[in-house]
Amino acid sequence: MADMTLTYPGYRASSRVRIAAGSLAGLGAFTRTLTGAPRVALVTDSRVGALWGAAAGRSLRAAGISVTTLVVPAGEGAKRAEVLVRLWRRLAAERIGRGDAIVALGGGVVGDLAGFAAASWLRGVPWICVPTTVLAQVDASIGGKTAVDLPEGKNLVGAFHQPVGVLVDAGVLATLPARHVRAGLAEVVKMGFAVASPLFAWCERHADELAAGEPPALAGAVARAIRVKARVVKADEREREGGGRTALNYGHTLGHAIEAAREYRGILHGEAVAVGMRAAAELSEQVSGLDRGSRVRLEAMLDHLGLPVTMPATPLAALLAAMGNDKKRARGEVRWVLTPRIGLASVPRAVSNALVRAALRRAGARG
Repeated sequence: MADMTLTYPGYRASSRVRIAAGSLAGLGAFTRTLTGAPRVALVTDSRVGALWGAAAGRSLRAAGISVTTLVVPAGEGAKRAEVLVRLWRRLAAERIGRGDAIVALGGGVVGDLAGFAAASWLRGVPWICVPTTVLAQVDASIGGKTAVDLPEGKNLVGAFHQPVGVLVDAGVLATLPARHVRAGLAEVVKMGFAVASPLFAWCERHADELAAGEPPALAGAVARAIRVKARVVKADEREREGGGRTALNYGHTLGHAIEAAREYRGILHGEAVAVGMRAAAELSEQVSGLDRGSRVRLEAMLDHLGLPVTMPATPLAALLAAMGNDKKRARGEVRWVLTPRIGLASVPRAVSNALVRAALRRAGARG
């Protein structure tokens, strides 16, 4: 018998993030510089494609890049294995090769789906992320998480595959419905409350402007949140157990369970996370020493943004089953990210079933 240890010359992924108003017009030059690809598959959804697809295509072609546009359905329902297979088959039909690239133009669903396609197509091709929602700009586009959902849970099948470039143009948020703006801001609040107290305090100071969706405030929130997310991800790219990136799952144990239990209908991701953060803050006060005043500050900020207090009526049993598939579970236990104080989230930990069930019922669970 022989044992061997193989070491490989270090390949470190890197992403260039450009944050600039009007930067969508420079997508072609950005893509050409970072990938050198002669062809790209521009993946977008039916809604975003109608709004921004033509501008993205013009910019790419102006840079001498051949463009094939692949349109997927809008909404979380597109983040399914069946849609991914159809996307793979279109890539095959278009003969997208290893020297080509994928450009994801859209919200978090498009980024996750197209990013996973890029990770898996020909064992990995480069991709560019062009996020068009607040949620995608501040969270989903940074850090290389790509995935599709299963009926059993959200993001259970995926890969870490860093985009070579992320192009953030706050100007595209002008076409985003107000409800989606508010849902995206839930992730900004989460980052502040979980890992960056200065960001949370900034959100409080600008709560009125954020609630009104004022462009300068949104641009400021996006830029600050990206810096926070980048700092966390650089220190823990692969979200190792107990690593710093797990803190960014604050509110997601319940949030993801709500989405899965409701089959991704009737509630947006950020709305589900807001409900999840309220429950996590309640549990943090009970078991992690979070002071009552900090919990009140979080709830007041979420209230000011018009984010939900409770979920639509959802069976408790379905929520518990979905939480049983949560990625943070360990040794059969569901684990929660909690906050002993603002800006300092804990390593995910188990919480007693009695406390969890009570918190879920107060969050709107039935049964």
